[in-house]
Amino acid sequence: MTERNLTEGGSLKVMLLFSIPMILGNVLQQIYNIADTAVVGHFIGAEALAAVGSAYSLMTFLTSIIIGFCMGSSAVFSVSYGAGNRAELKECMWVSFWFILAVTVMLNGLVFLFNKQILHLLQVPENVYPLMNHYVVILYCGILFVFIYNYFSCLLRAVGNSLTPLIFLTISSVLNIALDIAFVAELGLGVEGAAVATVISQMVSAVGIAVFAVKKMPELHVEKEYRNFKKNILQRVISYSLITCAQQSVMNFGILMIQGLVNSFESVIMAAFAIAVKIDTLAYMPAQEFGNAFSLFTAQNFGAGKFDRIRRGIREAFAVSAAFCLMVSAIVWIFSAQMIGAFLGEADPQIIAAGTEYLHIEGAFYFGIGFLFLLYGLYRAINKPVMSLILTIFSLGTRVALSYLLAPNPAFGVTAIWWSIPIGWGIADIIGIGYYLRRCREIRNKTVHKS
Repeated sequence: MTERNLTEGGSLKVMLLFSIPMILGNVLQQIYNIADTAVVGHFIGAEALAAVGSAYSLMTFLTSIIIGFCMGSSAVFSVSYGAGNRAELKECMWVSFWFILAVTVMLNGLVFLFNKQILHLLQVPENVYPLMNHYVVILYCGILFVFIYNYFSCLLRAVGNSLTPLIFLTISSVLNIALDIAFVAELGLGVEGAAVATVISQMVSAVGIAVFAVKKMPELHVEKEYRNFKKNILQRVISYSLITCAQQSVMNFGILMIQGLVNSFESVIMAAFAIAVKIDTLAYMPAQEFGNAFSLFTAQNFGAGKFDRIRRGIREAFAVSAAFCLMVSAIVWIFSAQMIGAFLGEADPQIIAAGTEYLHIEGAFYFGIGFLFLLYGLYRAINKPVMSLILTIFSLGTRVALSYLLAPNPAFGVTAIWWSIPIGWGIADIIGIGYYLRRCREIRNKTVHKS
């Protein structure tokens, strides 16, 4: 549980060792949602499954705002840590904590206040609305815990400790599954029971990691002389955080818009989408977390001025991501029907067919999203976070535009939504790689200058 210096040692080995706890942690985080979906699908029914699926897209969007701010601050932490500037690191910690907390409180108030309007915008069907309403209102109570966990998780990872967040997430994930079974299967509390299980689990992980960081890592304690709001530090934190938040929010807002379009189809499509998205997210989650680990690796080395090491890390990271994504694509393609069926209490051929079609189309192109995660992380780490936002806009913009243009046409239907996803990834990858190739000379010049 010690800090890991990402500026020393073999670059690929360092990235892999650092990313493994992050990958396992986010896989476990998906178990929160998968446990809700599986238990609800088995013990309540298709309408409840549709409600939980729609709520997943909504909560992903809401929490992405908070996570985006935390990730942006994490890049600032990593650069300061890599440069060996501990005073600046602590000043950034103090400013970012109170800034993101204020955002979290405002967001929490807004979603409670405008919940009815939010569900209306999502075009939630009448038969699903009551279940989803009860479910999300309870989940809103856990937003503060989402902030606390992600703030300290991003902080610890920024200074090279990716194991501790995994430990607390493992505890909360196991607890979530146990409470899901107890509240829904045993006590019959319905979707409300699943929501309460999630909030309790989030609270446990948040309190646990916060206590650990405060009590067990004195080097991260912010002494009185660093508890101030310097204008330059505040501007830096806000700049990184806002852009990363915008990138995360745009990405998940696009997904939310797609959820609204999916909701305009029958409940079979909603249920299939709810299941397939869980499988899909879990399948490429390791690539996403490897991209985040790569970003922190790059940020520390950027702060230390080790640009040769960054360039070598880029080549190795893209090779590893491609190999992993192709392997996962093959697994998902072969076993997609069985994976969909595992979420259903009784096999429903229509849901299985619709979900399988989604996974066959999108699952074949996971390397596209794998490359995109690396590009997001790269530009966030080298002080070009706006480029990450631009890539997100192209990726999600393409997806939303094609979906809303073609899906209402009976000749294309819901299949157009599935195909728009990899097309969006491909366009963003081309733009992101092209931009990097044009900037290679700048990186070489910096290397020569600083070596």
